[in-house]
Amino acid sequence: MAREPRPPAPGAALPPLEIPITRTLIVAGAIASRDYQDVHHDPELARRKGAPDVFMNILTTNGLVGRYITDHFGPAAVLRAVAIRLGTPNYPGDTMVLTGRVEQVDGDTATVRVTGDNALGRHVTGTVTVTLPAALPGRGTAS
Repeated sequence: MAREPRPPAPGAALPPLEIPITRTLIVAGAIASRDYQDVHHDPELARRKGAPDVFMNILTTNGLVGRYITDHFGPAAVLRAVAIRLGTPNYPGDTMVLTGRVEQVDGDTATVRVTGDNALGRHVTGTVTVTLPAALPGRGTAS
């Protein structure tokens, strides 16, 4: 009976993920999350409010952090909690690099500290709690 992968030991680093920050990503993320604030889709209004361009909303960043974890742990991973804090904005034309380190492991559940940096500095910090099921349906268990 094959076992599913388990969270790595505390202190283990996840490989970095580079995400190009495009205008399309920013606007699509805002629309998908129903965030119609002009600073996320209208460059001129964003400039009038003091930003150099449109910038990414927190819900898009939250989704990208979740993607980073599930890309690493696989499709069976279940996000139990995502807690993030934003720092410097993500503007079009930049690249955000997400990195992570396992802080704690309890059975099939791991807590991962995630950071995301861009050319301006730290865009996001946070923790994600993720669980890996012991087995997927139809694999390694009797019904």
